[in-house]
Amino acid sequence: MNIRKNRVEKSCGQRHVAPMTMQTIETDSGPHHRRIARAIRFLSDHYLEQPRLEDAATAAAMSPFHFQRIFTRYVGVSPKAFVGALTLEHAKAELLDGASVLEAALDSGLSGPSRLHDLSLKIESMTPGEYARGGAGVSIEYGFHDSPFGTALAMATDKGLCGLAFGDEGEEEKILADMTLRWPKARYGVNSARMCSMAKQIFERGGEVPLHLMGTPWQTKVWQALLAIPSGRFATYRGVAQSLGNAGASRAVGAAVGRNPISWLIPCHRVLASNGTLHGYHWGLPRKRAMLAIEAAARAA
Repeated sequence: MNIRKNRVEKSCGQRHVAPMTMQTIETDSGPHHRRIARAIRFLSDHYLEQPRLEDAATAAAMSPFHFQRIFTRYVGVSPKAFVGALTLEHAKAELLDGASVLEAALDSGLSGPSRLHDLSLKIESMTPGEYARGGAGVSIEYGFHDSPFGTALAMATDKGLCGLAFGDEGEEEKILADMTLRWPKARYGVNSARMCSMAKQIFERGGEVPLHLMGTPWQTKVWQALLAIPSGRFATYRGVAQSLGNAGASRAVGAAVGRNPISWLIPCHRVLASNGTLHGYHWGLPRKRAMLAIEAAARAA
């Protein structure tokens, strides 16, 4: 594996700055993804306690009024709606009932569909021969960007986005190592400007995002099947296998789902165990829970 640049860079020219005062936060008009990611993590960890708006705002280092407005703007639903969806997910039967239960339970704060879903995807797949060569001859650019789900690593070839991964602050090297192992012979280089633009397209602006699927033919078929699962809905591994014409391939489907390199956009988080419970997620169950809650609350709006 050839990585041209060893130092991991933050995208958009992010630098370390001294802790902000509340006055600075209130007047800051720049991106708030890092603070919102902290709030999502806090709410995902404490939703059973029904945390107050003030508690979540403290986790995001914002005033309650500012936090309510920025959270709703970036996530697409209010903090109260987000906690409501998490609470319903905890009770399997209620979650699987879908929008009708959510409409009855989420009594206020719904602001409309999340901005995170206003995307169209243009898909191109790697040939089996290219994948068999471990990415040899492929150049992959990467960069880090704050997102509602923590630090996001975006990776792209000249054909489109090939990787989207998530982690906590300070885990950049770990996330990068995980992803580069998938295509060990590719050439890697930092391109913060390009990845920053892609990340903004995904998490803020919407529009078309080209995808370059880099996997085996079977993995690619499974990943494309995942794209057919509507936002706010769920599927089982067996259900995905049946959609591919092989009901006995649940385990093989599970393996392919676990190797999905483009998290969130290829919605492996919408696949549940056969009994309807949450199953393992490569980037952590709290993120899977948060993704499902955002989609469920947005669909009910």
